[in-house]
Amino acid sequence: MKRKTKKEIEQERTVVEENNTLLRKKTIKDLIAPSGIDVRNIDHLEIISNTKRYARSFFVSTLPRMCTFPELFRDLYLFGDLNTSIYINPIKEDRSQNELNRVINELETERIVAMDKGNINRESTISQKRLEAEQLRDEIAAGFNKLYEASIISTLYTYNLEDLDRYTKLLATEMSKTLVGIKTAWGMQEEAFKSNLPLMEDKIQKVHTFDRNSMGTVFPFTTSEVGHPTGVPLGFNKQTGTPILFDNFHSSLTNYNMVIFAKSGAGKSVTMKTLVSRSSVLMGIESLALDAEGEYTIVAESLGGINVIISPNSKTIINLFDIEVERTKDEITGRERDVLNIENKVEDVTQALLTMAKGSTRSEEVNELTKQIIAEAVAEEYASLGINSNPNSLYKASKMGVNNDNLLAREKKDMPTIGSWYKRIQEKAKNNTNKDYQYHYSYLLKVMKQYIREYDGQMAYFDGQSTFELLEGAPFINLDISQLEERFARPLAQQILLSWIWEKFVKKNSEDRKKATKKRVLVDEAWMLLPYPEAVDFLNKMARRARKRNVSLAIISQRFQDFYEKPEAQAVLTSSDTKLFLAQDKSEIQYLKEVFKLSEGEAGFLVTCQKGEGLLKVGPDTAILKIMPTKKEFEFVETNLNKLAKREEKR
Repeated sequence: MKRKTKKEIEQERTVVEENNTLLRKKTIKDLIAPSGIDVRNIDHLEIISNTKRYARSFFVSTLPRMCTFPELFRDLYLFGDLNTSIYINPIKEDRSQNELNRVINELETERIVAMDKGNINRESTISQKRLEAEQLRDEIAAGFNKLYEASIISTLYTYNLEDLDRYTKLLATEMSKTLVGIKTAWGMQEEAFKSNLPLMEDKIQKVHTFDRNSMGTVFPFTTSEVGHPTGVPLGFNKQTGTPILFDNFHSSLTNYNMVIFAKSGAGKSVTMKTLVSRSSVLMGIESLALDAEGEYTIVAESLGGINVIISPNSKTIINLFDIEVERTKDEITGRERDVLNIENKVEDVTQALLTMAKGSTRSEEVNELTKQIIAEAVAEEYASLGINSNPNSLYKASKMGVNNDNLLAREKKDMPTIGSWYKRIQEKAKNNTNKDYQYHYSYLLKVMKQYIREYDGQMAYFDGQSTFELLEGAPFINLDISQLEERFARPLAQQILLSWIWEKFVKKNSEDRKKATKKRVLVDEAWMLLPYPEAVDFLNKMARRARKRNVSLAIISQRFQDFYEKPEAQAVLTSSDTKLFLAQDKSEIQYLKEVFKLSEGEAGFLVTCQKGEGLLKVGPDTAILKIMPTKKEFEFVETNLNKLAKREEKR
């Protein structure tokens, strides 16, 4: 290897020193700037560096009459290799008042002209605009609002002209969906490009006027850590301070179910009420609550929904034998068709009757033989009415024939009831000659009498034809079971109502996502179901099958340990992509750490956090959340009895 001479070493040292001197003389701007920018084209720029790039700058030319968060510029912020700058300048009150007065006078002149010409529609439209302008002027004068001028400039980058033209058209199309118009800065590419750099200088001044409320919609308040680009504001990320948008039905979720665990008083009900009300108003999601504590009555009233009370004294009857036709997609043709899944219904009713037979003591006298007797009688009940897998078998024969497809002309058959099933068991017991069956018939006839209306059973509120039908399109339906006995009657009602909800609320939703309505089923105080295997089994089935029907199952419970220690209930957790943990008891936190791999900091936070704070897990992402209902929302989400009493006193 040849050694360098002293002269060569001196020459290299001189070159290095000259380069260092040159670097010290250059500014940061000189060092990071490209080799050059060709501004000779009137509709784009050419950026000359190691690889030539093309850039085209735009400005927002038109805006919709109403600005919606977060939809206004969402597509602009998320569109490929594109930078956006927004210049916001407040308008002084005296100027805004003068301009609004001028607009009001011009609108009044136009209204008078339209009235003279007899153009009633235009007169009405102008009158509405004038009213809005006057309202805005008065709000500004009172200090409740303010006007701003804003200029929105974007620059799109590509590596060839063909892509630049193609992406330009695509961007314009995407923005037009929200009625936002964009224009190329024709002949002003250099000025627009400079305006889009972080130099705080707007050189094109293509401004729009916003008020304070609409100005807030331009900010990209979304987080990459957790949440979705669309949905409802669930709360604030305590680590970043940004709002968390949550869409229960977002395509990134593997399922739409969610679970909420927290100790008593941590804010479970307030959180769910806030989510339900915002989802109803902002996204049109229909919700149904299985209300074990009577807490959702006021939510139903506030949203214009329906309250149904199930109690020993109410006249409302819900028949667990009710069955509905469901729409499913044919696996071969892909077409939708009507089916009547009588086998599954027989199993569901059998499970409910089995829970009834076991009673609050969960008697071990009930075994597989008892279940077989129950199931055979249930199947015979449907068969006696001619109800089978044919959807037409649900309807009475008309003059036009059983297969008449006009649904309005068909009358539905009365369904079997617990009372009719009990009579069948009585008949089968009389005719039974099998000694092995004798004891089980005798047991069923004794314990099931309390559920039969004919014998004035104290739990006969599920015996008879249903007196209530779920109304399609209701924003919120509340099934209140809080007046039932807590130890056994409520869990039993939860199981029966879940089966009925599946028939009437879930199965009616089409498998076709384009036709299906977004629905949510909320099970409050779900821990009540856990001691009853049949109820847990149905809850698991519902959790697994809900997504297929575009339905979200929301489970709310106090103790996570109850679900953790019961393997049968863990399917509910694995079938829920969204989990929210609010303040936890110290005895629970170790189980959460083990199952969800929480860090020491996260576990410590859940033990010490305040009411309304918690840990939100959406898929693999996690955020520390603060839920803050508005003052108006607190009027119907508050659950603290002392605060409610004070509010009533003030009224």
